[in-house]
Amino acid sequence: MLSLDAIAQIGITIFGVSAIILVARKNKWGFVLGLVSQPFWLITSYLNRQWGVFLLSAVYVFSWAYGIYEWFYKK
Repeated sequence: MLSLDAIAQIGITIFGVSAIILVARKNKWGFVLGLVSQPFWLITSYLNRQWGVFLLSAVYVFSWAYGIYEWFYKK
């Protein structure tokens, strides 16, 4: 059975890499996947007591959310 940290690592890989590829291709859904990846970053950084990464991940939540606002809601 996979540990919570292993599940988080898989989530980071799938959603994080997909987000970067989509954003690089100027696809707005990359921002959504980037935001989806953040709980996995927060979980793994918390479990491994990587407080700098945890804080950075919290900042990334706002960055990805801002991208969603810009691409989906701003006129």
